[in-house]
Amino acid sequence: MSLLVTGTIGIDTVESPYGKADDVLGGSAAYFAFAASLLSPVRLVGVVGDDFPQAFLDLFEGRPIDTTGLEIRAGSKTFRWGGKYLDDINERETLFTDLNVISEAAPKIPEALRDSDYVFLANTHPAIQLEFIGQLSRSKLLVCDTMNLWIDTARDDLLKVLSAVHGVVLNDGEARMLTGENNLVTAGRAILKLGPRFAVIKKGEHGAMLVTPDDIFVLPAYPSENVKDPTGAGDSFAGGMMAYLAAIGRMDGAALKGAIARGTAVASITIEAFSLDSLAAADAQQVEARLGELKAMVAFD
Repeated sequence: MSLLVTGTIGIDTVESPYGKADDVLGGSAAYFAFAASLLSPVRLVGVVGDDFPQAFLDLFEGRPIDTTGLEIRAGSKTFRWGGKYLDDINERETLFTDLNVISEAAPKIPEALRDSDYVFLANTHPAIQLEFIGQLSRSKLLVCDTMNLWIDTARDDLLKVLSAVHGVVLNDGEARMLTGENNLVTAGRAILKLGPRFAVIKKGEHGAMLVTPDDIFVLPAYPSENVKDPTGAGDSFAGGMMAYLAAIGRMDGAALKGAIARGTAVASITIEAFSLDSLAAADAQQVEARLGELKAMVAFD
């Protein structure tokens, strides 16, 4: 089954207690695509400026990432973000956000890619996500991400997105903010009433929860001791999750549980280096090895 992701592709500057990385590849769609490519071919749709380094384009080469939908817009500048992680690596300060090209018109999905079976709408303005949904009427599985900014400032558009997708991935704070429910099980069930068939609630170092009409599934995070840069962990989680679903061509409850496990394993790789360095050096065997360790950790009589 074909897999497509839409979202941001940018240039990041990231600082953590373990060092600093200036002007590195980032963005939700970039992290998703690299993560997904460990398990399945993926189609990438996004827009960058003509200042986007050729070296970053070269990173996509040699991987099963179709960049047909990557627009390089003349006269525009690439999205840039800078952040600093504090001593508690779960706490982050945003130092700057330069929207640049992503404040302009959204890229169009090429006609050749509109037959994509599995689609992930990575974090961006819900109005843009709605535009993409309108171009993807043949998709079998549409899943979206969101953030607290859109819950606060674009709620009406976000509710339209949620009514049109099959699944949503968001973090625990966003789930509470969206629903007004503090208990995450209750929040998950409230999200389903907005339209999605399933909700995946990310809990950072505490793992993830899947809520469906019939089931609750909770999985801990992989306990990495080498966390250097959590940027992109959530997008990598989604990439591993969606790639597994696309690879097996199923979206039933058992498949969703397996997908969350793969997403967890892939995200644990991402956080062990700055930018996409760990993902770029990883392979499917490394994902399977961590999956095996994760299974052993949660097994009991």
